[in-house]
Amino acid sequence: MTRRHRVLGGTGIEVSAHCLGAMMFGSAGNPDHDDCVRIIHAALDQGINVVDTADVYSAGESEVIVGKALAGRRDDVVLATKVHFPMGEGPNRGGSSRRWITQAVEDSLRRLNTDWIDLYQVHRPDESTDIEETLWVLSDLVQQGKIRAFGCSTFPAEQIVQAQHAAERRGLGRFRTEQPPYSILARGIEASVLPVCQEYGMGVLTWSPLAAGFLTGRYRKGQPVDLSSGRAALNPERFDPSIPENVTKLEIVEQLVELAEEVGCTLPQLAVAFVVAHPAVTSVIIGPRTIEQAEHLFKGASLALDGAVLDRIDQIVPPGTDMYTADGGWTRPVLTDPGRRRRPLAERAAV
Repeated sequence: MTRRHRVLGGTGIEVSAHCLGAMMFGSAGNPDHDDCVRIIHAALDQGINVVDTADVYSAGESEVIVGKALAGRRDDVVLATKVHFPMGEGPNRGGSSRRWITQAVEDSLRRLNTDWIDLYQVHRPDESTDIEETLWVLSDLVQQGKIRAFGCSTFPAEQIVQAQHAAERRGLGRFRTEQPPYSILARGIEASVLPVCQEYGMGVLTWSPLAAGFLTGRYRKGQPVDLSSGRAALNPERFDPSIPENVTKLEIVEQLVELAEEVGCTLPQLAVAFVVAHPAVTSVIIGPRTIEQAEHLFKGASLALDGAVLDRIDQIVPPGTDMYTADGGWTRPVLTDPGRRRRPLAERAAV
């Protein structure tokens, strides 16, 4: 199947508008390696040419599966992986230091059974490491031919800008891509992250278009929610229908289901098409766990939402609004550390 391709952040690398995400491959999702390989092959046969994984997914198992699937097909695939989260015990088994990235890239190359990685991404910001240190080692890896380009994932807009300035100041390679969460329920990046990426000519590969399952149609207003399995078991507070915020999300889902029926598609297909429509988005990552889920999303590849439908979505969830926060296991320290938000008691009074 012929798919539309878009250039990835000025790198000259062309990628399909859909990217296959491999987070659900392995013990954390689908433990059947052969089944996961079939999903990857089905995606490639559908014209998807970019596969995104990470060292931390199922503790490296996802990378192993992707490596198996790409045997004999590696030259035709844009392969992306990520580094940052801890990969074992000890203080230096994660992060964005030169020491760790130098080791982590070798581990990923071995698991992926490849000589190079097309896009190597820093999975989250690391406040303990100077961004220049990270950019320096990534630039060295490009010179060594171990990676072709590098990017970041789930970075706030101001840290993307800081990284771009640091690269220019030091004459280093720069982040060519950003991988943020983006969906109808999580539109906050429209206000700053996406405009910043456009300003710097960065490619954008978005994750969680189905809002961790909220936009699959599985969770509906008035229907019981099983909080002991699937995504709900990992974060029950996000799906518990007794929480007012979740009631609001479920009401939004009902409106979106109705809209999808009018369009003549399913809710997941509507959700993915919405993300693809944004001019800053290069490719949207779809992360199926089963071949059935993958094939369903493949069928919606030709769906193009017109202005009237996008206007309806804007009325349901206004642009730049986050109804759902997809932190992906990381929350900005400036928000979680009270000491970063509160002066010492003796200094809090105005007089």
